[in-house]
Amino acid sequence: MSAGKPYEIVERALELSRADGLVVLAEENSSANLRWAGNTLTTNGVTRGRTLTVIATVDGAQGTAAGVVSRSAVTDAELEPLVRAAEEAARQAPPAEDAAPLLSGDGAAPGFTEDPEVTSPDVFAEFAPALGESFARSRAADRELFGFASHDITSTYLGTSGGLRLRHDQRAGHVEINAKSPDRTRSSYVTVPTADFSDVDVAALEAELAQRLQWARRRIDLPAGRYETLLPPSSVADLLIYLYWTADARKAHDGRTVFSRAGGGTRVGEKLSRLPVDLYSDPAAPGTEAAPFLIAHASGGGLSPEVSVFDNGLPLGRTDWVRGGVLRQLPTTRYSSGVTGLPVAPLTDNLLLEAGGTRSLQEMVADTERGLLVTSLWYIREVDPATLLLTGLTRDGVFLVENGEVSGVVNNFRFNESPVDVLARASEAGRSEVTRSREWGDYFPRTAMPALRVPGFNMSSVSPGV
Repeated sequence: MSAGKPYEIVERALELSRADGLVVLAEENSSANLRWAGNTLTTNGVTRGRTLTVIATVDGAQGTAAGVVSRSAVTDAELEPLVRAAEEAARQAPPAEDAAPLLSGDGAAPGFTEDPEVTSPDVFAEFAPALGESFARSRAADRELFGFASHDITSTYLGTSGGLRLRHDQRAGHVEINAKSPDRTRSSYVTVPTADFSDVDVAALEAELAQRLQWARRRIDLPAGRYETLLPPSSVADLLIYLYWTADARKAHDGRTVFSRAGGGTRVGEKLSRLPVDLYSDPAAPGTEAAPFLIAHASGGGLSPEVSVFDNGLPLGRTDWVRGGVLRQLPTTRYSSGVTGLPVAPLTDNLLLEAGGTRSLQEMVADTERGLLVTSLWYIREVDPATLLLTGLTRDGVFLVENGEVSGVVNNFRFNESPVDVLARASEAGRSEVTRSREWGDYFPRTAMPALRVPGFNMSSVSPGV
């Protein structure tokens, strides 16, 4: 049933091709997970999977067209029909607007012919016993823990008909823990990313959750309004990922986004923040390592900036989207670079924000006269693309800070804010740290963000719920 090793599949698909050009992406994924509820481990498991994507290009009198077909668990007998299906899809497609020569190469990257990396339950060898100890402490303290831990490794093998051969192994792990009081009236939540679980301090996470439940013993009802608000790194990631996803150069050039300049063009060169904000992507950034080349399964963008299948394998390095508070670049393909006049800057699979701060969130709390401390945001949706106005809800603990101390938990809110406005109004940033977005972590897990102090954060209405 097996079609062979991933690199062999890539080579055989390329040999079978009758198209003018071909890109093959063979991806092997393995994952391990744990799930728990009520201080008891409930399930665990491991999975393995393979996905093959074939992108055929066909030259015609009107231009070059592309056809894309992806399938999982491809067998030997299914490989040639898959290639033929991609070629037929290309012949039936209109000329591609983003057509460009496929990238070429003259040799295989290191590890291209080696087996894919895999994970196993062994990754939880230290984490699971520590989790069991947290269950015991939580039962004794009349708390309940719920949560999930996952570890994934995806090995991607990329080949083109021009001789390019690349390979990348992406490790991604995370922990989500929700702590509740037995009557379920108090709740707190935390999530952290990890590459291998060796750096997950379960006891520290449990202590943070316990502290929040203790704070929540006193409840203070507040009306909707604008409050000085401290956003933790994970919530900053919630907002900035959405900003990144909507920062497409072509859409901005066409006048469709918050990054469109009045009268035409983009806002590249404009100052967005009074803080010395550096917002950038770098596949080599420690703790958020990502593929150093573009992996595109289809052309188009959807929610995120446009990518092009013709750009597969394009090298990626550090790109400064905002530097010193000034917008410097928007994501482009080779095609949209030509349209907008901006440099080629493909979408990269991580995002980092630094703004010169050195203090922790706890130190920022201690320096707050009166304000709100948000612990997590969720259900974030776009309201107005022209201003990038977003709406969403707070969840699992919003706390009132008075004279440098948390005085109690307040009701949840619906908020209405633009991340562009948040960057413009932010009066302080803490030190940047590797974090995980609650809302978007499953789709975009590699971020590093500081906490932000935002005057006048718009809590537009009171929301029920814990």
